[in-house]
Amino acid sequence: MSVKAYDLTGRTAFVTGAASGIGRATAVLLADAGADVHGADRDTRGLHETAALIKERGGTAHVHTVDVTDRAQVSEAVATAVTTSGDLDVMAAVAGIMHRSTVLETRDEDLDRVLAVNFKGVLHACQAAAQAMIAAGTRGSIVTMASGAVDTGGPELLCYGAAKAAVVQLTKTLATEMGPHGIRVNAVAPGWIRTPMTHRQDETEQARAESVMARMSPLGRVGEAEDIAHAVLHLASDAASFTTGQILRPNGGVAMPW
Repeated sequence: MSVKAYDLTGRTAFVTGAASGIGRATAVLLADAGADVHGADRDTRGLHETAALIKERGGTAHVHTVDVTDRAQVSEAVATAVTTSGDLDVMAAVAGIMHRSTVLETRDEDLDRVLAVNFKGVLHACQAAAQAMIAAGTRGSIVTMASGAVDTGGPELLCYGAAKAAVVQLTKTLATEMGPHGIRVNAVAPGWIRTPMTHRQDETEQARAESVMARMSPLGRVGEAEDIAHAVLHLASDAASFTTGQILRPNGGVAMPW
């Protein structure tokens, strides 16, 4: 196996949550690897900024303003991507939101909102991608975004952690169903990553939070969005051709499950 295994030239990739954070870093890196990248998000302005970054680096980018909680919108965007760029080879279902509340303070509407984006949004992306890949006979790769929250309990993370745990189960189940079609399905479970989602308005509070998380890691630092993008690229590429149903944990060693 050579570094050429990471070359995605001639392939089509679809990335949800591409307007910022991990989604943006993933879209840019997949484009750097040669993929024709389609980015989807509700944030149209952020999407165009991501596309501009990709084009400045010599890549090809397309934008789709999509609410991932709407199955029809996701399906339509994926179908448009296939029509525009050819068979779908990679789906990176990154879109997600954060919500914090204690178990006793969690309302039904809080849980419903987080599940709609963080679980159903991933489900919709997986379904649309798998259907497109099966129809074209593509031996593609689907990468979902879980979280280190699935391995450790944390205060005020019930909604987020439960949704991400559901993503893990979706990933493993879909991997068993898609294997006969030659389609691989894996998840990335990041640790604490410096992104807009983890940003605090108060700079002192932000520095304190990063300091705490850095001390928890054997590497002594928090993660960057690019760290997770590289994990996605690995799973999307031929370098991971014998990997499916797995959870890749770039978390700085904060959690080391069996």
